[in-house]
Amino acid sequence: MRIARFTTGEEPLYGVVTGEIDEYGQPDPETTIVALAGDPLYVGIKLLAEEHKLADVRLLAPVLPRSKVVGIGRNYADHAAELGNDVPTEPMMFIKPNTSVVGPGDPVFYPPQTSELHYEGELAVVIGRICRDVPVERATDVIHGYTIGNDVTARDLQRADGQFTRAKGFDSFCPLGPWIETDLDPQTFADGVSLQTHLNGDLVQDGSTKDLIFDVPTLVAYVSSVMTLLPGDVILTGTPAGVGPMQVGDEIEVSIAGIGTLTNKVATR
Repeated sequence: MRIARFTTGEEPLYGVVTGEIDEYGQPDPETTIVALAGDPLYVGIKLLAEEHKLADVRLLAPVLPRSKVVGIGRNYADHAAELGNDVPTEPMMFIKPNTSVVGPGDPVFYPPQTSELHYEGELAVVIGRICRDVPVERATDVIHGYTIGNDVTARDLQRADGQFTRAKGFDSFCPLGPWIETDLDPQTFADGVSLQTHLNGDLVQDGSTKDLIFDVPTLVAYVSSVMTLLPGDVILTGTPAGVGPMQVGDEIEVSIAGIGTLTNKVATR
């Protein structure tokens, strides 16, 4: 099931997206979205008698994290190597504020404090219920679904600060979308799902979740051993090699097999 958050120009609604998604992550032209009675994290799936063509609505960030987005750094060996870093021996966590979240089609604003703004395409895990100290073997029980993230980073500020808060915490630095896929089989991560990023149509990242150093269940268990996770919290699982700079006017597309494509453009702040 693909759960989206959308607007027709009025108050945001949640809905279930129906229709096929092609190999490029694009929906069929006849795809529709059926409205839900509320946030399914809290009221479940209650369909309303309201249906729209997907092309006639504007998709929003599919989840609004109640408390936090937890990022995982250097979770692909090739990405750690490209930036001259060692592979961590345990997950490297950082926090992105929930104010950094934007949706598909929203601009990523280029702050004046940086001159080196980078994209980082990532698989994002959406937590479905309050949890703490989750065993690895029970991790899938607390996962609501999966979406796509772009962990936008001011790389020069990251180097200057020696930590990640400012570099990754600006407003608009966490695009999420286009929807939450609840039926993606976690078992497929053993074989991996494809993750690609295109910059202005050119392929710049081409990875697979099979190359994650720490897999999804391990990340859920590790993060929840440190902090309570709430419904709607998001864990960004790391980015493969190929990160690089974006400029104002650039368009970034992050695609993950089985989910879809998240598209955003860079704009002047």
